[in-house]
Amino acid sequence: MRRRSLLSVDHLALFVRRTLLVVFGVPAALAVVMSIVDAYRSRGRRSKPFPTLPPKSTPVGDGTITTYTFGADLYDDMLAAIEGAQRQILFETYIWKGDAIGERFKRALIAAADRGVDVYVIYDAFANLVVSPRFKRFPPQVRVLRYPVYGAGWRFFDLRRYGRNHRKILVVDEDAGFVGGYNIGTAYATEWRDTHVRITGPGVWDLKRAFADFWNLHRRRFFSPSLRPLLLEMSTTWEPQIRFHRNVPRLLMFPIRAMYLEAINRASKNVWLTHAYFLPDQDLVDALRDAAHRGVDVRILVPLKSNHIVADWISRGYYSQLLEAGVRIFRFRDAMVHAKTATIDGAWTTVGTANIDRMSLTGNFEINVEVIDEAFATVLEEIFELDESNALELTSSEWEARDLHRKFTEFVLTPLRPFL
Repeated sequence: MRRRSLLSVDHLALFVRRTLLVVFGVPAALAVVMSIVDAYRSRGRRSKPFPTLPPKSTPVGDGTITTYTFGADLYDDMLAAIEGAQRQILFETYIWKGDAIGERFKRALIAAADRGVDVYVIYDAFANLVVSPRFKRFPPQVRVLRYPVYGAGWRFFDLRRYGRNHRKILVVDEDAGFVGGYNIGTAYATEWRDTHVRITGPGVWDLKRAFADFWNLHRRRFFSPSLRPLLLEMSTTWEPQIRFHRNVPRLLMFPIRAMYLEAINRASKNVWLTHAYFLPDQDLVDALRDAAHRGVDVRILVPLKSNHIVADWISRGYYSQLLEAGVRIFRFRDAMVHAKTATIDGAWTTVGTANIDRMSLTGNFEINVEVIDEAFATVLEEIFELDESNALELTSSEWEARDLHRKFTEFVLTPLRPFL
C-alpha cells in the first residue's frame, strides 16, 4: 500500500514537472529563438530620421526644467556641464557604450577629476557586459561604483537583491541635474527617440540625495568613501511642484507604480503615455480602461518595433482589452522610441527611467520626476503630438484581422508576462 502511494507521489511529481516544462519551457524557448532571429535580421539596420523639437526651458517654481528629445542636443549640454564643473560631479547610467560618445564622457569625467573636481560614477555591470574591460578602467581620482551582475551573494533567496540599476542621473555642483531615459552611446545620439530633462533650482538637491543614497547603500565599505556628509550639507528647501519618486528594491520601496495609478485614476481630460516597453499589470490596464470609459482621452504611444521583440509580442496581449475600452494606441515608425513619459489633464507630467512593466515598477532601481505645472505639461503635450505625427494608429478592425499565427504566438508567450 505504501509503495502504491509512493508511486502515486512520483507520478504526480513527474506530471507537475512536465506541466511546468510545457507552460514555461516552451514560451522561454520560443522567446530565445525569436530574439536570435530578430538580432540576425536587424544587423546593419539603421533608423530613419524622425521629428524632434529643440531643447525648451520652462520656469517651474524657483527653477527651470529643460526638455530634450534628441540625444545629440542632450549630450552637448551634459558634456558642457561636466566641463564647467567646479566642485562635484555625480554621474550614474545603466548602459555606457565604449564608443565615440562613451569615450567623450569618460575623458570629460577624468579631466574634471584631474582639475580637482570630486567625481563619482555609478554604472550597471550587467548592462555593460559586452563593453570592453579596458573602457571600464578608471584612474584612482575617479571614484567608481560598479553595480554588480549578481548582488545577492549567499542570500540567493533574497529577492530584494536582484533588481538592476536602471537609473540615468547627472548632477553637477548644485547648478544642474539631468534625468530621463537616455543611456550613453553613439546610436542614442541620433537614432533613438528618447526624453530627458535638465533641472535647476531646489530640485537639484533631490537628485543629489537620490545619487548619494544609492552610493551609500551599495558602496564597498572599506574601499569607497561615504557620501553621508553630502546628505548632511544638503538644502532642506522643498520645491512643491516637483517630486522625485525612487524605486528601491533593497528597501521594498516601489512608489512609481502608485504614482501612475493615482494620476490615471484622477484623470478627467486626457492621459497620454509614451513608453518603450508597455507591459502593464492588470491594475494598470483596469485604470486605463476605467479612464477611457468615463470619457478621458487615453492614448498610448509605443515603438512599432522595439529593440526587444519578445517585449513587443507580450505587450500586444493587452491590446484587445484597451482597444475595446476606447484607448487609442499609436506605434512610432522608423526609429526606436525609448521615452518613459506621461502627461495628464494639462497639469501633471512625469519623465524618468521607469517603463510600465514589471521589471521597472516592481524590480529595478528607477527614478521618475513628477511635475505639477501647466506650462511644462503643455511642452510634454507638444512632444506627444509631434511623436504622434510620426506614428501609425492601431485600429480595432486592424487588430482583430491579424493573422492566426500572430494570435497563437501571443497566446504561447502569455506565461512570460509576470517576468517582464
